[in-house]
Amino acid sequence: MNEDIHVLILDDERNYLLVLQALLEDAGYKATCLGDPENALAFLEESEVDVLITDLKMPGISGQEVLARVKKNYPHIPVLVMTAFGSIESAVEMMRIGAFDYITKPFSNDELLLSVQNAAALARAHLRYRLLYENMRERFDRQRVIIGKSKGIQEVLSLVERAAPSRSNVLITGESGTGKELVARAIHLGSPRRNGPFISVNCAALNPNILESELFGHEKGSFTGAVAMRRGRFELADGGTLFLDEIGELSPDMQVKFLRVLQERKLERVGGNVEIAVDLRIVAATNRDLPREVEKQNFREDLYYRLNVVHIHLPPLRERREDIPLLVSRFVEKLAQEDQLPLKKFSPEALDCLIGYSWPGNIRELENVVERCLVMQRGEVIEPADLPGEMRDPADLSPVGEDEAAGIKNAADLLPAQLNLPAVLDRLEAALVRRALARADFVQVKAAELLGISKSLLQYKLRKHNIGH
Repeated sequence: MNEDIHVLILDDERNYLLVLQALLEDAGYKATCLGDPENALAFLEESEVDVLITDLKMPGISGQEVLARVKKNYPHIPVLVMTAFGSIESAVEMMRIGAFDYITKPFSNDELLLSVQNAAALARAHLRYRLLYENMRERFDRQRVIIGKSKGIQEVLSLVERAAPSRSNVLITGESGTGKELVARAIHLGSPRRNGPFISVNCAALNPNILESELFGHEKGSFTGAVAMRRGRFELADGGTLFLDEIGELSPDMQVKFLRVLQERKLERVGGNVEIAVDLRIVAATNRDLPREVEKQNFREDLYYRLNVVHIHLPPLRERREDIPLLVSRFVEKLAQEDQLPLKKFSPEALDCLIGYSWPGNIRELENVVERCLVMQRGEVIEPADLPGEMRDPADLSPVGEDEAAGIKNAADLLPAQLNLPAVLDRLEAALVRRALARADFVQVKAAELLGISKSLLQYKLRKHNIGH
């Protein structure tokens, strides 16, 4: 199909522009005609162009200079050079600079259409290559990136492994910052579509009008500022996976349009009337309670069931505290490598503080804290004093071991003036249990021994304080 190929025609002779536009549009291409090279170069900065046809002899900027600029700034655009003053020398020079083809005037319609067809095939290949290249830069082994030994994260990995090979839509739920996009990428890389594009869009980041154009694309002139046709994310994800983050933020109108694409696997660009078939897998994510949103009639029930074929829930970081040391180690390694930051270590006491913190921002907050420590602290070892104040609150975390009594005494010195003894004791007890679990490498029998209590009593306290649940 040619309607997704946008051809820009540059010629100072109006008759040739009219002939070429009619010829290409009859063949199904989108054609834009310009007679001024300066305008054409400006147009390229603002629009998606797949193929450029330019005359060689023009006043002002020559076709040769246009070719040179396009190959420098837009090397993926094939350029066809036309001239009525053809010679072997000029043809060789144009091909040396990077022209896709060299056509002498007058030309036969079949000759030109064949050249444009070949250039369009190359443009499609370039587009697919760019998408794959961007995807390859972010490729990773999911076992390495989705880090964790906790029961909750192991269940997530098991679901990813089972769901990835299928064609089924997937709904990922969890609090903000829990790593939903990482799971979506792991599903894509484990699927038969792994060599196709992975396209991501955050539904909450754009207003509904912009979001519609981003998802469905638009035709030239469909609204103010639409100076050229543009493909949307659905089309770009053809043959691959489309990840829609914050799906619960879709407006009612967008939900209806999105549902139609899911049902029919076809779409129309904004301002268009041609149906375009798409073959893609949908992975959606949300931090909202969608069943409740359905009950409140904020989210369509039929759309919810279309998305929720496979459901993967990501536990918050406070429910997988045993993974925190592993995540910290990974973030230190990643930031040191990517941002050229010094490689530092977190002391056992600092790790204990991180394990005891509630992490309302989840993994994203943890990574920010690690980066802050690597940037701001001069020493090679990060100590509790180097952490943000809320993570050093002794009421949240008290030591266990030989200095346990002294640690609790020090904590008592810093307790708030308005004391609520049961609440304070509960907080200290929860902190001691977490510290014992961390020191016992989260083996409950060993943690119970450290605390001097039975395993059954420890399990009661875990339930009481919602630790690991």
